[in-house]
Amino acid sequence: MLLTLTTTHRPATDLGYLLVKHPEKVHSFDVPTGTAYVLYPEATEEKCTAALMLDVDPQLLRAQKDAFELSQYVNDRPYAASSLLASALSKVFRSALRGNSKDRPELAGTPIPLEIRVPVLRGTPDLITRLFAPLGWTVEATPIPLDAGLGVVDSRYADVRLTGVLRVADALNHLYVLLPVLDDGKHYWVAPDEIEKLLRSGEGWLAGHPEKVLIARRYLAHRKSLAATALQLLEPEVAAPTEEEAELPVQRRAPLAGQRRDAVLAALVESGAARVLDLGCGGGALLTALMKERSFTEIVGADVSSRVLEQASRRLRLDRLPERQRGRIRLIQTALTYRDDRLRGFDAAVLMEVIEHVDLSRLPALERAVFGHARPRVVVVTTPNVEYNVHYEGLTGMRHSDHRFEWTRAEFAAWADRVAAEHGYTVTFRGVGDPDETTGAPTQLALFTTTEATGEASTDTVTEVTA
Repeated sequence: MLLTLTTTHRPATDLGYLLVKHPEKVHSFDVPTGTAYVLYPEATEEKCTAALMLDVDPQLLRAQKDAFELSQYVNDRPYAASSLLASALSKVFRSALRGNSKDRPELAGTPIPLEIRVPVLRGTPDLITRLFAPLGWTVEATPIPLDAGLGVVDSRYADVRLTGVLRVADALNHLYVLLPVLDDGKHYWVAPDEIEKLLRSGEGWLAGHPEKVLIARRYLAHRKSLAATALQLLEPEVAAPTEEEAELPVQRRAPLAGQRRDAVLAALVESGAARVLDLGCGGGALLTALMKERSFTEIVGADVSSRVLEQASRRLRLDRLPERQRGRIRLIQTALTYRDDRLRGFDAAVLMEVIEHVDLSRLPALERAVFGHARPRVVVVTTPNVEYNVHYEGLTGMRHSDHRFEWTRAEFAAWADRVAAEHGYTVTFRGVGDPDETTGAPTQLALFTTTEATGEASTDTVTEVTA
């Protein structure tokens, strides 16, 4: 899918400073559903165009929450602008969305002539106009014809061109909010923290938008309670705080993923581990946090997918790290259900949100490979608490389409106690996230510890993955 942003501001190549992307380079970014590219098909003093292209990987698309059995073969997601493109835009143009430009700070706050082109956008011309026109855009939305076998008719997609004089940050925030609204669906689970994203991106324009109710409902996936909260926050006079309340600091909840990483890091530091394995490391979110903790002298990320290891390498910028830092971390490809001597001899291992992705029939093989063969002194395991799922409005089934199971606290404790007994560990349990009196915390953590010597690390050569 494609989106272009053009300006005729002189010099037009200043657009590169505003987007923080050099016009003479092709920039690539890994995103959960594929790869996003930023390039400039035209870059002159008179006119400059930046193109954002999202190349969707059908296999990664299958893991999304709205995927169905044939979605990798029959799907408009790789072609029509949607929430996937909005997410890519958020990652690629993060500084520009905030209105930050180190090199052109004054220009970042100045409206300039802009033209946005989205060749395939889901939505009727009427709705597209109702959403963008109140924001200062001149809208050209041409329905894309469809030959359904009974004659040519207008499809539900349009070729859209927006022109106006706006700040680049405002233009990008309009797209970030309204692309998912027109798509009327998100490729990921909509949690309460989406309200903050909506209000942050809609600051200065959403409160006065004539379609704000429709925008809030669609952006928040028709979750009535979330939309009602967002609309109330957009109208401060509805629930204005008292003078005393206004002086109190606003308490914002950290995302559960961040709380989970913090809990794992705390357990590792508490254990005194220096050499740490991140098993099932994925794209490197935990590895990034591990690198910041100086007490970890050796860090190994392991995953079965070479693609996500490449993503982790780019995320960690391994090719740019100083030699001393680069020597602290390695990435290896391995399957956690098979014994691998390269994983032996470490102080600690982490299985963060990993076991629920393993078929129950294969879980004993993982237990033998990690707790029996690799046998680190400490193992930290986190997994969802299925009892907490009742607090997620609209959630049916499990939290992720790739989960093979989700356990209650009793089921997790029974599994952990058995594994500990069979392999000579003791285990303690902790909750992660804001707990509920009845259902407990959203994430459960087990800390396995053995006092037995772990032996020396293997001297086998480790295969490294670099960008």
